[in-house]
Amino acid sequence: MTPMTTGGKQTTASAAPAGPARRTAKRAMVGRLSWGLADQAASSISNFVVGIYVARSLGVAAFGVFSLAWVTYGVVLNVSRGLATDPLVVRFSSVPAASWRAAVARSSGTALGLGTALGAACLVVGLALGGRVGPAFACLGVVLPALLLQDAWRFAFFAAGTGRKAFVNDVVCGVALVPAMVVATHVGSVAAFLLAWGAAAAVAAGYGCLQSGIRPRTSLAGGWLREQRDLGYRYLVENVALSGASQLRAYGLGAIVGVGAVGAVRGAELLLGPFLAVLMGLSLVTVPEAARVLRRAPQRLGSFCLLLGGGQAAGALLWGGALLLVPDRLGALVLGDVWPSAAQLIVPITLGVAGAGLGTGAAAGLRALAAARRSLRCQLFASACYVGGGLGGAVAAGTVGSAWGVAAATVSGSAVWWLHLRSALLERHPSPTPEVRTS
Repeated sequence: MTPMTTGGKQTTASAAPAGPARRTAKRAMVGRLSWGLADQAASSISNFVVGIYVARSLGVAAFGVFSLAWVTYGVVLNVSRGLATDPLVVRFSSVPAASWRAAVARSSGTALGLGTALGAACLVVGLALGGRVGPAFACLGVVLPALLLQDAWRFAFFAAGTGRKAFVNDVVCGVALVPAMVVATHVGSVAAFLLAWGAAAAVAAGYGCLQSGIRPRTSLAGGWLREQRDLGYRYLVENVALSGASQLRAYGLGAIVGVGAVGAVRGAELLLGPFLAVLMGLSLVTVPEAARVLRRAPQRLGSFCLLLGGGQAAGALLWGGALLLVPDRLGALVLGDVWPSAAQLIVPITLGVAGAGLGTGAAAGLRALAAARRSLRCQLFASACYVGGGLGGAVAAGTVGSAWGVAAATVSGSAVWWLHLRSALLERHPSPTPEVRTS
């Protein structure tokens, strides 16, 4: 075919399909992100239902005990993600099916093995503690293997670009949760609600094996950890710093103000549950997509991350603004006795979630770039600010002061994430040195 000339530069007609191909790629990305949002919505509903049932059924003190078990689960979940599934989405997104299946068998086996080992530790600690908190930790230990395996399937499906399967898996979990919650309500204890939550996750975890046709290989967990140690151990420290900071803040707030304060904070977080759940599982969608953007159009990674983070922050602010208009009667209907103490925390917690949402865009970019050292530095800084702000605020002004301290810390941490992403992008694509003319 004869080349065409425009402005003295030759182009070929073969370049014409670039436009339709680009539009097709955009539609595919929108489809994957849509399934990601749908999956997070399903996950959010399940978490919201569990929290609301406990808050309404057991009151603020028992809800505080449940919240301590919840934040402990968050730590264990992030251990599993750092070692098992974060390396999977970074290195095995958009790879041949055979490579993906082999990696998923090892990754899910690692998650299941970690759930078994850490669950046994929680069980022993719970039996030793006794009292009101001990049974909650013992039951958490029993359900951890199922919870971590179900989460691992979600990561695996998004790495393969089949978010629809992750959504269906979470719907199965939500459906199984309904009868389990009914039984737990009749029993009326924190332990019963934790076991019901784990039973629903076990149903979804078993269904994930059928969806994927893959059996988790716990015997290969050691090999997976060795192969991914350059990323896995940094992501482990990064993730544990994140969830560990939440746990330290919760324990410290309980010691400084009282366990009821932990329940109040958790109640306010439930009101922002859709966005918090999205932030917790954001890497399910955004890291694989950022990795695809990096491979196909690396110059667009920064704008993709900015759009992602800005959208999250704007959504959180809009949701928080709507919550301020909720009548007390409706709030009490949702949270029961937890509502009065939770309502006064809506503004600072909304600002904190918005700051975290903005930072997740930069975090996804650093993960896609496999810049594990930079992301680790960012997370350690953000976690230190979170603990310091949360506990310092609690000492200064109780529960409300703790919420404002966390909001300030989260916004500061977000700024650090973006500074590091900017530096990483400049290292990958340095600005050309301008030509100096001497004549």
